[in-house]
Amino acid sequence: MSASPFKGQTGLKRILNATGYSLAGFAAAFKGEAAFRQLVLINVILIPLSFFCDVTRGERALLIAVCLLALIVELLNSAIEAVVDRVSLERHPLSKNAKDMGSAAQFVALTIITVTWAGILLG
Repeated sequence: MSASPFKGQTGLKRILNATGYSLAGFAAAFKGEAAFRQLVLINVILIPLSFFCDVTRGERALLIAVCLLALIVELLNSAIEAVVDRVSLERHPLSKNAKDMGSAAQFVALTIITVTWAGILLG
């Protein structure tokens, strides 16, 4: 199997390129995905709020981590949707399954946020 021609960079050049790709991904998600913008807003509220809660450092780290997890899941979900749409816009059961599973993953991530925050703050 031959390597991708895009994989040739090493060292600092690779890190700079990867950073650029990541920033472009954040920009594309923020511009094109309402769900991502909503999750960013939730993070802008909940992460600072975690510093005002009477919790241990470990609990605070967990409160923050679950919020960031939802952003990761949304980025992956959006990537799945983009690839499915790139392949074909026609309705197909496998395309629907892929998109529904991505949505289900995000539902689980949001449930984790709710359960974690409730468990720590109400526990």
